Amino acid sequence: MSVFLKNVVDLFTNPVMMCAVFSWIFAQIIKLFTSPLHLKDNSVGNFLVGSGGMPSSHSAAVCATCISCGLLYGFGSTYFAISGVLAVVVMRDAAGVRRESGKQAAVINRVTQEMNKKKGFDYELLKELLGHTPLQVFAGAVLGTAMAFICQLWLFPIIFPGAFPVGL
Repeated sequence: MSVFLKNVVDLFTNPVMMCAVFSWIFAQIIKLFTSPLHLKDNSVGNFLVGSGGMPSSHSAAVCATCISCGLLYGFGSTYFAISGVLAVVVMRDAAGVRRESGKQAAVINRVTQEMNKKKGFDYELLKELLGHTPLQVFAGAVLGTAMAFICQLWLFPIIFPGAFPVGL
């Protein structure tokens, strides 16, 4: 097997990466049932890859990454420390800066709609659902943490027996 092919296989069988991706996908699917009001354009495809809603898929992915690193490499490892800092930054951004940007977009959209009506303009509206409430971020964090335990302690050992040593 060539080095390139081995690297590709390693990437797609990385237990931390796989758990993060599974967590993100699961969070996006849950959003279909918890946030139906945000399907304004009735596009399920756009909603599955979009941001905002309950639970936060960003929080789920970074928490799954962080806890997976702790389970696989130890909670005192550099991997856990780096992924923990990343998780805090991402979750803070989701509930802070991105949420405020969504609020600003809502105000700008109201002004734009008035201008479109009164002046005959045809300006495109901004996306308003950008960030998350603290509850949505917390729900994503809980989901990601649960997915890390499920993936690393149950699912992956069944699928790949003996491939991933768990640090518990």
